[in-house]
Amino acid sequence: MIKKYMKILPFAALLMAFSVHADVALKDNSEILGKWNLYAEASKLDGEKKAVKVEWDFKADGILNTTATDSVGRTKEMKIAIKYAVENGEIKKQTKLGQEKYESCKVISKEGSEMIIKCPFLFYFLTKI
Repeated sequence: MIKKYMKILPFAALLMAFSVHADVALKDNSEILGKWNLYAEASKLDGEKKAVKVEWDFKADGILNTTATDSVGRTKEMKIAIKYAVENGEIKKQTKLGQEKYESCKVISKEGSEMIIKCPFLFYFLTKI
């Protein structure tokens, strides 16, 4: 009987490891509407985070207003409005202003006011404002 449990134990541990980082499927954009503070980005989920100062404001009409703050740059603040939609549980957001090219971003975790999004090249760490 103990041998049987010993065989199941590694499988159960593996299953739990995958469930910790299971993607969150969004039902619609109502789950992300409003302002979010994008405070860090990283190339790996558990990698080094680069601090950033960006505000994302998801509007109900499918517009994502981004405001990036650069305290050491010449522009100080840059505002861009791009299109987004929630499709198949993922966020599809425009990659370049004026072009109909989109990238798919998965919500890796969403707990309370914290959310982590995985886009093709970066993980974004956000807090609801």
